[in-house]
Amino acid sequence: MSSNGPTPAVRAAASAGVDYTLHRYDHDPEAESYAEEAADELDVPPERVFKTLVTTVDERMVVAVVPATGQLDLKALAAALGAKKAVMAHPYEAERVTGYVLGGISPIGHRRRLPVVVDRTARQYTTVFVSAGRRGLELELAPGDLIRLTAAAEADLRA
Repeated sequence: MSSNGPTPAVRAAASAGVDYTLHRYDHDPEAESYAEEAADELDVPPERVFKTLVTTVDERMVVAVVPATGQLDLKALAAALGAKKAVMAHPYEAERVTGYVLGGISPIGHRRRLPVVVDRTARQYTTVFVSAGRRGLELELAPGDLIRLTAAAEADLRA
């Protein structure tokens, strides 16, 4: 895919007819946190920028979406899904199952449909920011639209 064409996340949002805004910024390859970098570059509060984390929950791949300012509580994720154990997925596996590169993994438009769980704090905001499927590209949309687009469950996921 060319770096200028729409990503699967953008295509999914557009085809679903949801209101969204795309935000571009110059990604710094030295950035330690992609989500915090996006918040800084876009001048938005970091709690409105959500990071997409790929996990393995009882042997199945699951996507967790949490604020940039928080850490994912793996036990809370497992409990939200009625599972015993959750661990972070290997980066290679995360890229393989989503079709995106690390730092650009969107909760929307995966290569194959994955279960998604969004942290409840997303509902506090009129809009939230998530990766649009490429480093340096964020999708701003209403939390309800994010949850509908991904068929997500909602839970308290922050450690």
